[in-house]
Amino acid sequence: MSCLSKTFKLNNGLTIPTIGLGTYKSEANEVKEAVKYAVEIGYRHIDTAWFYGNEKEIGEALLDIFREGKVKREDLFIVTKLWNNFHDKKNVVPKLKESLSYLKLDYLDLFLVHWPFGFKEDSCPLPTNSNDYSDVDYLETWEGMEDCVRQQLTKSIGLSNFNKEQLDRVLKNCKIKPVINQFEVNPNNSQSEWIKFCKDRDIVVTAFCPLERIGKSREPGYPSATVLDAKVLEIGKKYNKTPAQVVLRYLLSLGITIIPKSVTKSRILENIQIFDFDLSDEDICYLKSLNKNYRVSAMGQYKDHKYYPF
Repeated sequence: MSCLSKTFKLNNGLTIPTIGLGTYKSEANEVKEAVKYAVEIGYRHIDTAWFYGNEKEIGEALLDIFREGKVKREDLFIVTKLWNNFHDKKNVVPKLKESLSYLKLDYLDLFLVHWPFGFKEDSCPLPTNSNDYSDVDYLETWEGMEDCVRQQLTKSIGLSNFNKEQLDRVLKNCKIKPVINQFEVNPNNSQSEWIKFCKDRDIVVTAFCPLERIGKSREPGYPSATVLDAKVLEIGKKYNKTPAQVVLRYLLSLGITIIPKSVTKSRILENIQIFDFDLSDEDICYLKSLNKNYRVSAMGQYKDHKYYPF
């Protein structure tokens, strides 16, 4: 039996479950049942965002869960994110209140700045013209995030996709310290130095795209997803585990939290059944060797933005 922790302590004394249900691109007609099933089988951490367009359906699921009485609000860790169109300080609290109304909650456990770069409020969420960029400093955005804590709308605040320089700049200027930096981590993009950088500053890392995107493996020039690797398949057979379970268990061994996304019940169950085995040092070394520094989610179309992180 593995002694792997199922929670990490945050720098404000609160805790976060090490595995959560990711909901990016989870369709509205599927995500409600996915969330309800995930909580039923033991998930206590749900990750969403305004940009995903499914907060309302997740809120309906949470309402059903609490009505059934098997899980209380304080048992769950709910995360959402501020999108790039709303970086002006004046917009931060109102957008969180809007998300809370969709989620049918009185407070969040964690509110994140989704990206360090902003767009004009009246532009589309993914503008194609640089004239729609906003030059609002993310430090101004962070002041709005701190107001959310002061108004008890969220217990914790954090960042997503911020680079080292941006994170340090927030830390040097903040009154309330971020507890999390959420960014892409998987065997194709192991981010070991970046993880250490965050840990050294008492910032917990949450990994999105922990299983990469298998469908992308068929595109020219894109590295094959780790779950398709023959050696990883062999490792899984040794432990009577699937390749996905091997990858997720490896990522937890790095001391980070993970949010694998699925709306399929069998995979939601599979992804959480990773606390009953340990990988050997040899297995971990092999998985580390697969790093290609290839980013699935680069948002490269915005690389000309002054606050683009990569």
